[in-house]
Amino acid sequence: MEYEDGPPPSLKILEITYSNFVIARALYAFAKLGIADLLGDKTLSSEELAATAGVDTRALYRLLRTLSTADVVSESQDHRFTLGPLGEALRSDVPGSMRAWAIFSGEPFYLQAWEGIVHSVQTGQTAWEHVHKMPVFEYIGQHPEAGAIFDQAMTSLSAGSAPAIVSAYDFSGIRKLADIGGGQGVLLRTILKSHRKMTGVLFDRPDAVEGIHVQLADDGIAERCEVVSGDFFRAVPAGADAYLLSSVIHDWDDERSLAILRNCRRAMTNDARLLLVETVVPAPGESHFAKLQDLEMMVIVGSQERTLDEYSRLLERAGFKLARVVPTTEPLSILEAAPQ
Repeated sequence: MEYEDGPPPSLKILEITYSNFVIARALYAFAKLGIADLLGDKTLSSEELAATAGVDTRALYRLLRTLSTADVVSESQDHRFTLGPLGEALRSDVPGSMRAWAIFSGEPFYLQAWEGIVHSVQTGQTAWEHVHKMPVFEYIGQHPEAGAIFDQAMTSLSAGSAPAIVSAYDFSGIRKLADIGGGQGVLLRTILKSHRKMTGVLFDRPDAVEGIHVQLADDGIAERCEVVSGDFFRAVPAGADAYLLSSVIHDWDDERSLAILRNCRRAMTNDARLLLVETVVPAPGESHFAKLQDLEMMVIVGSQERTLDEYSRLLERAGFKLARVVPTTEPLSILEAAPQ
């Protein structure tokens, strides 16, 4: 039955609570098993795929048939499968691959934290800590397998957004760029490859930057990128023209964010600039990814996404003045600030 004004609320609730959940779990299995890589550019039957993947043929067919309803794969009349647009994004060998994120978002340790959302709403406390008995960053530090999945997921997100950031912001006047909390340096590496005269500093925890020299060499930028390990709550490297923090500040409450920002201010000259890459919560009534992500930050990390006013006040407390906001084609914005 078709409804003139769209589906009734009851059907919409069913779609949100059932259809979206089933597809999300199916995407996890599809990504975890590496089915997109096995399909690649080919058209294969579930029997052929199951033999290669080492899984049950009928069960795999039912998984693929379900995912054909969401443009992950397409099914022919003779029951052979080809990757759809969303399936292509789950290949591990494509730029901006979302495979690692799909795996992370379906892992038991992640979903278990979401089971504590009522606790978060009742108490204002982090569901992750309630469920796992420790903060998320401590947890991934103590559980190497989970930590590896988390780091791969964050790298996956960075790879997807990096081209949009490079396209949106003019980095050409920066001689030395410090990427603070940059992990595996996906964004910094993308910027350096686009600006041949720029040098960079990649700064993060020792475990986060481990092995990065191989990637820098492969990218041909090893001589232009210094790797420094440390703790941004204590100090950050001095002497850069610009300090880049991409999806860092949203991980922390105001006091810990201030500690990071004030350390950046102490490391900066008066003519340097600060670049925060974050999702910014828009006005009431406006739909935006930031409002979804904000709930995740509450449940998983115990932090928050912020409005533009909240960022402006936070920056002022740290000794900066917000100069401008540069939108990108992603949900992210670039907040440029200057020392006061």
